[in-house]
Amino acid sequence: MAAAGGGSEGEPGSLGLLRFLSVYVLLAGLCEGNSVERKIYIPLNKTAPCVRLLNATHQIGCQSSISGDTGVIHVVEKEEDLQWVLTDGPNPPYMVLLEGKLFNRDTMEKLKGENSRIAGLAVTLAKPSPASGFSPSVQCPNDGFGIYSNSYGSEFAHCKGTPWNSLGNGLAYEDFSFPIFLLEDENETRVIKQCYQDHNLSQNGSAPAFPLCAMQLFSHMHAVTSTATCMRRSFIQNTFSINPEIVCDPLSDYNVWSMLKPINMSGTLEPGDKVVVAATRLDSRSFFWNMAPGAESAVASFVTQLAAAEALQKAPDVTTLPHNVMFVFFQGETFDYIGSSRMVYDMEKGKFPVRLENIDSFVELGQVALRNSLQLWMHTDPMSQKNESVQNQVENLLLTLEKSGADVPSVILKRMNQSYALPPSSLQRFLRARNISGVVLADHAGSFHNSYYQSIYDTAENINVSYPAWQTPEEDLNFVTDTAKALANVATVLGRALYALAGGTNSSHTIKADAQTVTRLLYGFLVRANNSWFQSILRQDLRSYLGNGPLQHYIAVSSPTNTTYVVQYALANLTGKATNLTREQCQDPSKVPNENKDLYEYSWVQGPLNANETDRLPRCVRSTARLARALSPAFELSQWSSTDYSTWTESRWKDIRARIFLIASKELEFVTLIVGFGILVFSLVVTYCINAKADVLFLAPREPGAASY
Repeated sequence: MAAAGGGSEGEPGSLGLLRFLSVYVLLAGLCEGNSVERKIYIPLNKTAPCVRLLNATHQIGCQSSISGDTGVIHVVEKEEDLQWVLTDGPNPPYMVLLEGKLFNRDTMEKLKGENSRIAGLAVTLAKPSPASGFSPSVQCPNDGFGIYSNSYGSEFAHCKGTPWNSLGNGLAYEDFSFPIFLLEDENETRVIKQCYQDHNLSQNGSAPAFPLCAMQLFSHMHAVTSTATCMRRSFIQNTFSINPEIVCDPLSDYNVWSMLKPINMSGTLEPGDKVVVAATRLDSRSFFWNMAPGAESAVASFVTQLAAAEALQKAPDVTTLPHNVMFVFFQGETFDYIGSSRMVYDMEKGKFPVRLENIDSFVELGQVALRNSLQLWMHTDPMSQKNESVQNQVENLLLTLEKSGADVPSVILKRMNQSYALPPSSLQRFLRARNISGVVLADHAGSFHNSYYQSIYDTAENINVSYPAWQTPEEDLNFVTDTAKALANVATVLGRALYALAGGTNSSHTIKADAQTVTRLLYGFLVRANNSWFQSILRQDLRSYLGNGPLQHYIAVSSPTNTTYVVQYALANLTGKATNLTREQCQDPSKVPNENKDLYEYSWVQGPLNANETDRLPRCVRSTARLARALSPAFELSQWSSTDYSTWTESRWKDIRARIFLIASKELEFVTLIVGFGILVFSLVVTYCINAKADVLFLAPREPGAASY
């Protein structure tokens, strides 16, 4: 009995040991699996994909197959190298590593025409930027969504006579059936090229021997055909599915706006209250997702407007001006005027405190950083000026601008001939709704001076922003560049003009934009967002929005974007006032006497560093800087095939990644498959035989007999 009892007590211990060994083996297998994967694949972590966008009628962009696309790497450094991937190479499909200087329409049309031999593209950044320019946008941006059409101003419709973006090749509006990625990291590019040289280079024109270096790109898109199709599918999923799978999202974000004098947000202005609107755009784009530096196409103009807002706010008599001034920074203008069309819609529906009839005049900043001979061109709409009253108002507007710039010799304001239409601008959406006096200020008379419009090369270098190599980042932040000085002069002219348009007469000469503010803004948006000044003007929970590189200005679908937040807080700090409110009071000012949430926005920001530069001095900033929804009215109205409003959406995806590895020949893969299949069949036969003879092979032990004494 004692022996039996001992055996029974040992069973739980044996079971626990067995479980421990099982878990150990499982974990060891998982770790070994990860280790094997790391030995096989080299991930590419610094890439930017081309993704799929859709509108009412088309789909554009790129995608891979659902399991990713794989191809043998071939480096294309000159046009002659294309022949190998298009015709000569014996191991298609190929993954083309394309030098940035060859990323143009001619090359892409050749590759697009040979889909069966092309698995995808990895594009490197051209350094320096292509001397001849590069713009993947169209030559007539936002065509069909401005004021001109076949029925109104037909002589100006479709950019007749003036292709505003003359270098536009339209690549960003093409549909590609294979994945295209941008390689952002030069070190990763070198690794790929080294792998190619070690394994894929042919000797004397002969086929290279296996194994070969290959690349795999994952960027499968869920949406297809058009916005109407993908939104309908998403709607059906939301209606009937317990776990709906949305396939696309509208491009949307927020407009940033503020008033020179606070207005009550709980109502709307009286018809007699007049407002001067100063407007510009916040967004840009490029061929690749979330790669939108937009130095000339967006940043220079909204930085200039921020500086003008600061300068105007400092005028001593702003609170007594007859008219108010509204500063607006529109989001999504790149995609058929999303932000401006939404604001006009809200004004018409009474959903915005300012109505269209309150607008006295409209001054918009276009591209302003690349002026030739100091000239700043004043563009107006020839169609609305056929109305004599509007023509007189526009004339007064131009005279005011010219007078405001008379004392700023580095800015020469020039009038446009009436045979020219308005360039692509937010003003066009307002003119569609109401005839108002408006002007667009730009550095170009005809086609854009910007050779890299809406491309990855529209960077700080494009607008001549550079810094001495020996300076620290903090010194760069405060180094006043020539571009900053030039934009500050434009901001001074704008500030003085807005002051005069609002009815000011006595303090125009005191309005002068601060070049230090401009240079800090340029550095933060175009060079390094994570700097001491940007940190000081943001809330603590927004610090993660500041990276060590420049901000990107793509509107996206998750909002507010980094740019929107930073512009809002920059505007609040430049035009607002630091108060003595505590953090609790700042977050709920309704409990504080003489503070009004309907008149002001309150923001608890990190503040500057103290004297020892160890801690920050947080403060509450009171301003009129607010956000307004920038979602196309087409989605409010469920008009997904609208031709009046923007219908752009972005496809959803599950996985975007890239990696390189070595692949064996097809013959070896086939042999491996056959051997593996043979082993499987053999193991099944052995298992069957053992199971059939189990009663012979595995004899059951006899029951022990009763002990006899």
